Amino acid sequence: MTSYGMPYLLEDKTGKLTGSQFVDINDRLRLTLRCTARGSTHSTYIIYNTTVGTDSVATLNFGSNNSLGTIAFGSGPQVPMGSFLEPSPNGSAKSRKFIGSDGQQYRWSWRTTEDEEWTCTNASNHHVAAYSLKVPGEPEYPHSSGCVLIVEEAYPHLAAEMLASLIIMRHIAAHNL
Repeated sequence: MTSYGMPYLLEDKTGKLTGSQFVDINDRLRLTLRCTARGSTHSTYIIYNTTVGTDSVATLNFGSNNSLGTIAFGSGPQVPMGSFLEPSPNGSAKSRKFIGSDGQQYRWSWRTTEDEEWTCTNASNHHVAAYSLKVPGEPEYPHSSGCVLIVEEAYPHLAAEMLASLIIMRHIAAHNL
C-alpha cells in the first residue's frame, strides 16, 4: 500500500447514521455503511470494504427502540455492543473503550478537542482516529456531507473497526443511550 505520510481522510458522503460511503481522498480505502434490515424489533447495518470487491467486514444489529444490540466482525461471533464498547470509568456514555483486533485498547471520546466531534486514542493516549463535522460556514459540496473520518496512517488495518465503533458511539449520542 502506498505511504503518503498522511492519515486516511475518509470523506463521509452523507453524514447520516442510516447509511453512507466513506472514501479516502487519495482513494486508498473505501468503506460503505448500508442498512440491510429495518423493522420494529431491530435494525441491521453492514459495513463493506468496497476498496476491491464488496467484502462484509462488520455487522451491527440494533434492538427495538434504538437499543444497543450486537456487533460481529467478518464471520466472527456476535458480541453485545455494550460489552464490545465498555463505558469509561467516569460514567459518561460518550466515552467508551474497546479492544481492537490487534489486542490493543482504544477509547472514543466526545468533543474532547475543539475541531473533532469524536476522538479515538490508544492506551498511550496517542491519536488514532477522529470524526469531524462540516465546519460551520463552509460551502455545500455536491455528493458530500463535509464530515470526515480520519484514521492515522499507521492504523489502516483497524479502519473498519474504527468506523463500526464510531457508528455505535454516534448512535448512543443520537438516541441518548
